[in-house]
Amino acid sequence: MNNIIEIDGHKAVVSLDPDIGQLRGEFLGLNGGADFYADNIADLHKEGSLSLKVFLEVCAEKGISPFRKFSGRFNVRLNTETHEAAVVAARAANKSLNEWVADVIESAAHEE
Repeated sequence: MNNIIEIDGHKAVVSLDPDIGQLRGEFLGLNGGADFYADNIADLHKEGSLSLKVFLEVCAEKGISPFRKFSGRFNVRLNTETHEAAVVAARAANKSLNEWVADVIESAAHEE
């Protein structure tokens, strides 16, 4: 199971690495890797803060943008039955398929 935490204003996914018996954090939306490990949540926050600081410093030194840019476009592949059901649901909501999918994703992505 993965969980999202926020460290210094940046989101990171946290999972258990069973091979080493530690929590592993990985920042989301960065142009490179800034992962971090700890035995507990308090130390994970400390290690994450340090990892992010070092990553941002290296990016600044090299003149690299540390954050990924998102275009707002992506392709989704569905089985034909799900595609048809989504078209019907969109039409029932008086929306285009794109509008309906965007609304569903936005709602799901912002649930907490």
